[in-house]
Amino acid sequence: ETPWCSPIKVKHGYANCRTPQGEYYKNVLGTRCDIRCQKGYELHGPQQLICQSSKRWSGKVLCKQKRCPTLSMPTNGGFKCLDGAYFGSRCEYYCSPGYQLKGDRIVTCLDNKAWSGRPASCVDTEPPRIQCPSVKEKIAEPNKLTARVFWDTPEGRDTADGILTDVILKGLPPGSHFPEGDHKIQYTVYDRAENKGTCKFLVKVRVRRCVKLNAPDNGYIKCSGDGNNYGATCEFSCIGGYELQGSPARVCQYNLGWSGVEPTCAPMNINVNVRTAAALLDQFYEKRRLLIISTPTAANFFYRMQLGMLQPAQCGLDLRHVTVVELVGIFPAQIGRIGVKLLPPSLALQLRLLLRIPHYNFNIVVMDKHGMDKERYPFPATPAELFALIDNFPLRKEEMKLQAEIGQSCP
Repeated sequence: ETPWCSPIKVKHGYANCRTPQGEYYKNVLGTRCDIRCQKGYELHGPQQLICQSSKRWSGKVLCKQKRCPTLSMPTNGGFKCLDGAYFGSRCEYYCSPGYQLKGDRIVTCLDNKAWSGRPASCVDTEPPRIQCPSVKEKIAEPNKLTARVFWDTPEGRDTADGILTDVILKGLPPGSHFPEGDHKIQYTVYDRAENKGTCKFLVKVRVRRCVKLNAPDNGYIKCSGDGNNYGATCEFSCIGGYELQGSPARVCQYNLGWSGVEPTCAPMNINVNVRTAAALLDQFYEKRRLLIISTPTAANFFYRMQLGMLQPAQCGLDLRHVTVVELVGIFPAQIGRIGVKLLPPSLALQLRLLLRIPHYNFNIVVMDKHGMDKERYPFPATPAELFALIDNFPLRKEEMKLQAEIGQSCP
């Protein structure tokens, strides 16, 4: 009789058998069975079993569930799986706060024992946070056009690992002297993933200003700082032959008003009704230079020649603040003259005595604004000579600068 083997049972699989004696006899001697496993399972053992004469099959088979390799943990993240790493199992990746997932969030274990999708990683794409101060407004200090502005350097915060690699400032650092106007300040921070966070704010510096002052007619103005900023001082002076009335200096105050009263330049009034020569000269102190021409008679050749030379040079004399004083004749028939004003004889005599000017011959005395006797000539002096002498006086050098600034000159 033909030996029979016991029927094949394959858990999670099936057998496909061919027998030598027709389909019905699935387990007679010589039957060959091909073994297959269900989807998701793999065969352990031979692919074909034969029924042997010992009534045993030629081997043992097992269908084992397929497994995918263990997933690797993403840095700064992790994963959760349903059913471990078996076929059909789903795993979901997650990232720590501050990190974003790159790759597939959900992967499935496939029949080919590989995971679907790309392995996930956690990347820091979130920029660091930085908070700048709000606008900084400052008024410039007195007599300055700048203000010193301080603030605390803003701290950056990284949302991921908390590590910042770099802080870059665009603009002037805190504690700087900022000029008038609006200044943009920007801070930029970088984290280790080279994400950057920025913040900006404005530093506004205002200069308090008074209205601009002008020079008085026939005068000069010289101001410190910017001319009209809080704390600036303006000083006034008059051209030769004019006297300052009002405040010689004014200051721009915090309330944006000027201190003092507005100055004017009034024509100089020479008082010839004084009792002494010294009192007469005092009126010129720090205001005018004097050119004193003394002659024994009005007919003197040198005297006439000197007047003839000075007449066309009147502009140059005015420019140099020179007043001409004439002392003509010998006592008692002696008169003095300043422009069109006549000096009483006694005053003319006193002047010659005070300045030690001889009566009997022609003489010129040049005096500076401090009443100093600077030069004497026993004969006529040309305007060019006189001007060269006066232009070397220290005070005159300052005047020339001022006159050049306002364009005052002679044709």
